[in-house]
Amino acid sequence: MNLLFEIEDVIDNNGSDFELSKLFKRYIHEYKESLPFLFEKNQGKDFLVLHTKKLDSIMSLMYKTVLRRLFGDYLPMRSSVPIAIVALGSYGREQLCVHSDIDLLIVYEDVEGYNTTLIIEKLFYLALDAGLKLGHRVHETSDLFRAANEDLTIRTSLMESRLIIGSPFTWQETQRQLTRIRLHEQKEFLIAKVQEAQMRRKKYPVSMEPNIKESVGGLRDTQLLFWIAHTIYGVNNIKDLVGTVFNEESYKEFRVALELMYRVRSALHLITNKQEDTLRLEYIPSVAKMLGFNNQIKLATKVIAAGWRIDNFTRIFTKKMIRPYLYDVKMLSQLRHSRISKGLYEFKGRVYISYNQKINDNTQLLELLFSLEDKDYKFDSGVLSCLTYTKISHPLNKHTYSLLQKLLQRKHTYCFLELFYDAGILHELFGNFRKVRHMPQFDGYHHYPVDIHSVECVKALENIKEPFIQSLHDALSEDEKLIVKIATLFHDTGKGRKQDHSEVGAKLILPFLRQLKMSQEMQDRAVVLVKHHILMSSVAFKENIYNEKTLYKFMSKVGDVKNLNMLYVLTYADINGVGGGTYNSFNSKLLGDLYKSALEVAQNRHRITDAKKRLIIEKRVQNLLAFKQLPRTLQKKILHIESNLFFFKRSPQNIIEVAQKARETQEYSFTLKNRDSLTIEIYRKIPLNLGFLLASLSHISVASMEIFTLFDDIKYFKIEFIQKVDEGELSLVEDKIDAAFDMSKETKFRDVVIKREEISIDFEHSLTHAEILIHTKNQKGLLAYVMHCFDTLNINIVTAKIHSSKYKVRDSFLMDKSSDICNNAELIYEMLTK
Repeated sequence: MNLLFEIEDVIDNNGSDFELSKLFKRYIHEYKESLPFLFEKNQGKDFLVLHTKKLDSIMSLMYKTVLRRLFGDYLPMRSSVPIAIVALGSYGREQLCVHSDIDLLIVYEDVEGYNTTLIIEKLFYLALDAGLKLGHRVHETSDLFRAANEDLTIRTSLMESRLIIGSPFTWQETQRQLTRIRLHEQKEFLIAKVQEAQMRRKKYPVSMEPNIKESVGGLRDTQLLFWIAHTIYGVNNIKDLVGTVFNEESYKEFRVALELMYRVRSALHLITNKQEDTLRLEYIPSVAKMLGFNNQIKLATKVIAAGWRIDNFTRIFTKKMIRPYLYDVKMLSQLRHSRISKGLYEFKGRVYISYNQKINDNTQLLELLFSLEDKDYKFDSGVLSCLTYTKISHPLNKHTYSLLQKLLQRKHTYCFLELFYDAGILHELFGNFRKVRHMPQFDGYHHYPVDIHSVECVKALENIKEPFIQSLHDALSEDEKLIVKIATLFHDTGKGRKQDHSEVGAKLILPFLRQLKMSQEMQDRAVVLVKHHILMSSVAFKENIYNEKTLYKFMSKVGDVKNLNMLYVLTYADINGVGGGTYNSFNSKLLGDLYKSALEVAQNRHRITDAKKRLIIEKRVQNLLAFKQLPRTLQKKILHIESNLFFFKRSPQNIIEVAQKARETQEYSFTLKNRDSLTIEIYRKIPLNLGFLLASLSHISVASMEIFTLFDDIKYFKIEFIQKVDEGELSLVEDKIDAAFDMSKETKFRDVVIKREEISIDFEHSLTHAEILIHTKNQKGLLAYVMHCFDTLNINIVTAKIHSSKYKVRDSFLMDKSSDICNNAELIYEMLTK
């Protein structure tokens, strides 16, 4: 459309403002429709510049239209109208993304004879009615200094000002005010921006689904770099600092990473048709296709790597520029007195190296660092810079391996590993990480890429919170502690291959152990740990850990008690390194129960049958004073509880407590515990509508469920949830439990899809129980539906173990084999897949 011609036609025919806004709206809509085609030809910064220039032309035309409308044929020269239309923020930087707000500053001077208020008002109404998303401020030029000093956000946005159209004289006065603002209280402004960035980086940490704008290593970090550079040096482009603050090569690497972030963010906006800045898993296939990546994982890896590069560059050079403003003379004097060795200083737990420090090779670098005491440190950006730009020569020599061994023998290794990752040399010093550097793990379980996860596992290993696991670690010999730490660090380095990553990782760890001259026994134990590093969690979370076959099979892979102890410690570290609070009281208990049961098997030469194990537990119960004080009839009832699992899963004291509560039950009773997570215990004589109860609580994720027949027709239910609920919600949960005893309640189940091949039934699981496994996609209301099916078929479920990730569930149910349903498995398949 010929917009200019049509505007003139409306004005000549005395058309309305609404007609003008419709013209602009149609023109803008047509332009937005063409953006995907424009993006195909010009990606990255070029696309953003073209998009910005187009909006400049639209805003300019709108301003001209308003002037033409108001002044008619007596249009004054634009330079004489004391108004300047100024772009701010990403619009001012010429980095405006497709669905970002268009930030404008309208500055004016109070000159008699010009109705500036009306002009500005008309312009805003036209832009808004045309469908532009404006973020705008209006200031008289003389008011800019005051406004900037009252609000940090305003001062920051003014730094990125760019004239679109308007009076050059008003713009000249605006620039004079901007220079005055830039030079005012620089130290206070710089410190405030750094503190603001620190808060943002905590809110948006490194992620496999990064917020391209706000996350660590995102666009906001690059903006911080510019704000600081502009404040200190007055530059309008950080490229102007090449040769002064950083060299050409490091800037080029940073710029390549930044270009990818521009491309990804633009693609996200175009694909989602909204202001979406987070590269979520569901968007990756479309973004990869739009950007020409054949491999989706490769795109995700490249984005994580770009985020690392931006984070590394901005941390180093932000601190380099701002450092003179942070330290006073007194602190520098204290720092000199804290010298560890030449060029290395430690003050209040933070390590400093001059940006000008020259390190010749990796041996000198490691020797310098390891001259520090064995404690936890924070490292200044000068240290990060030194490590980033020190060349690591290969192959590593014997002395380097010796230094790495000393590092891993320290009690505080994590801080160094984190530093190596941040500096980009983790894979240079530990070659096993080359293949998995920045590799994402989109399994619905891990929260970090492989290398960060591995380092976080070492952090968990060095900060064990559970006293018993800590005691197991403390009891290990120095060599055993060393291989546990090495296995913890290397356990996932086999990923990214076609073979099972545990098998590959077990092979990859051996060359490193041989370089450290570890004994054959230690090598063999390390191989077992890496090869079976997911075994303990897999068995504890997915299988019946009270089944003797399960335990003997588990220990046949683990080997001996020493390996069991080390595997328990490694498993603890591995789960804690996943992130997102994955390790909780529930899986802690499961791992502890598996450890105790497996230890009992390992320490007994003769096979322990379920019957023998039951007798052992019964004797422990009978030896308790609390049991002896019970009425004889209740004692007999306890010992005649049919289920072995009831005895295996409880302590002797808890067995008595459950029995006492059962004896006191008339129709039903229940208790709620809501400490780390919600637990419901129900005792009932009358029927319970379990499907209804689970459906009404389907917004809370179930972790496990036990159902046991005790005595006197009393059934005991224990339902453990993954998370706790708000205290105010507990009364609602109680109401839902009460309602579940009304068997007339109709339950409307969610649509649940289970395929036949996702179900497996083992009728030979044990003498008394069959096992049903359901491995399907995670769906709301799944457990409620499954339990409803079992109730309909009169299947007596004695225990359920729920293992779910973001996308998948693996639920295990043990059912009583006394039911006739064991003779007709087809009914179970039909009911569940109906």
